[in-house]
Amino acid sequence: MKQKSDIPELEHKFAHFGQGLDVKDGTLIEGYASLFGATDQGGDVVEAGAYAASLKSLIATGRRVKMLWQHDPAQPIGVWDEVREDSKGLYVKGRLLVDVDKGREAAALIGAGAIDGLSIGYRTLKATKDTKGRRLLAELELWEVSLVTFPMLPTARIGSKGENLLEATMQELAATFEGATRELAGE
Repeated sequence: MKQKSDIPELEHKFAHFGQGLDVKDGTLIEGYASLFGATDQGGDVVEAGAYAASLKSLIATGRRVKMLWQHDPAQPIGVWDEVREDSKGLYVKGRLLVDVDKGREAAALIGAGAIDGLSIGYRTLKATKDTKGRRLLAELELWEVSLVTFPMLPTARIGSKGENLLEATMQELAATFEGATRELAGE
């Protein structure tokens, strides 16, 4: 018989990139992965300070929040160089790794406007319910921030996209197709 673990399961909280997401130099992204006080479609509200202990622990142990593709731990697509709380929410700034297939794909999809969501992977450590039935998340153990297709926090929107991202991706695709065409022609 399988025994229930005392360790809470990993959860996911979706948010749009946030007002003010910027894509710079083709691979640099920044914005908000979580907004404080906003009720998501699952009825959860992340409270200010919910990430503080987790971020402090990560720094103390020399670990980083992972950047994943669609919450798949087998598909890291970049690195978060900065993850911090401010008065608005959980701010993230990082780099897509275009040497990784999914990182290159993510860059193209963001550049085209097909992907505009971020989602956090976390464990709930402290939460309460309010009179409206919403779960108030007071302390979270943050594991990862993913680029996703369908975010749950509809109030935040993508801020801007850099032209370099799409241009570089299109040049790379053109070169790939050109190479494939030559290979098929026997050159």
